[in-house]
Amino acid sequence: MPEAEACDGVLDPRELAAPDLLRAEPGAELRAELRAEGSAGAERRALVHAWLALQAWGALRPVTARAALAATRGGDPVAALRELARKAPEAQLDAARFAVSLRRLVAIGARLVPFGARAYPASVATLADAPLLLAVRGEPARLAGAHVAIVGSRRPTPYGVSVARRLARELAGLGFGIVSGLALGIDAAAHHGALEAGGVTIGVLGCGPDLVYPREHQALAAEIAASGVVLSELPPGAAPLKYHFPLRNRLISGLSQAVLVVEAKARSGSLITAEHAAEQGREVLAVPGPIDASTSEGPNLLLRHGATPVLDASDVLRALGRTDEAEAWLRRRSRGAETLVALPPDARAVVTALRRAPVTRDELAAQLGLTASQLTAPLLALELEGLIAEDRAGRLRIVAR
Repeated sequence: MPEAEACDGVLDPRELAAPDLLRAEPGAELRAELRAEGSAGAERRALVHAWLALQAWGALRPVTARAALAATRGGDPVAALRELARKAPEAQLDAARFAVSLRRLVAIGARLVPFGARAYPASVATLADAPLLLAVRGEPARLAGAHVAIVGSRRPTPYGVSVARRLARELAGLGFGIVSGLALGIDAAAHHGALEAGGVTIGVLGCGPDLVYPREHQALAAEIAASGVVLSELPPGAAPLKYHFPLRNRLISGLSQAVLVVEAKARSGSLITAEHAAEQGREVLAVPGPIDASTSEGPNLLLRHGATPVLDASDVLRALGRTDEAEAWLRRRSRGAETLVALPPDARAVVTALRRAPVTRDELAAQLGLTASQLTAPLLALELEGLIAEDRAGRLRIVAR
């Protein structure tokens, strides 16, 4: 049937929303939705409508929603919604609310990845409570591949921020996607580290796809979406409510081969994510910390119960059974350290500055108290050695080795 065939791919609301529909006010009759539209367009519209209705009703009931879809022939969302609405009329999504949802999705350029689509992440599809629909900002194909989650405290120490950023940079340089929750603290450090390495990072929201929480991470979310993915399983407009975040946490671990906790208290969302990881058969990793620091309670507790300690990217590779790659990475790092020692003092000063954060050439010159011409020689030496590179935003960064 056409609906089942359409489910094989990603749905783009921008291709389905007529201009008249997007301009319509909530509560309008929306007759324009049906005018001058062929049967194929009407079927696509009905398909998106059904998926969004199932998402709105089933986001907090993923197991029940999945069962309703599985009960249909070929996983037909239109039939699933029709049958579900007989028992739960509130599952229907009226035309006005559908129009609002569609407008919000179009406004952020989001695409919809239904359960069963080729782009739906295979690691998430195996979960008993896998969401029916993911709304994605960015390229859905980036959901594929090997990912590692890095999570931790919203109020970390400078040490925790530095470690999370460095580990994310190292792992992204090895080709891992870095998954986190776009929260303050360790999450943000992990996203920034992956971006600094020019890698892919995935931000999983605890609110609707058209919102960003916390609000101060709007720019970070846009940067992530440009080269990675920002996603939500919640319907457009869903607020960042407390009970949404356990859902978000199980999706963070579900997307990942391993979950690494950097800093966290003993009772925290990060440890809930680690619990989900253990239940899902993922590796649980932790960065050791001082035994008298509250931010180290969570990681140290995980280590006591068998989590793998992580000091650098090689420990993550070993935990995933990639021992040869771990040894090769350590050898490259050792050669890089030898190269750094052999560099002149001005080049080493540049590396020290860039380890704190990527900066533009002008910002680097200001930090080091040098002129642009004085920076030319050390930057050229470092670029020839492959130790630094310039990203798309014009910032110099350390190249993960």
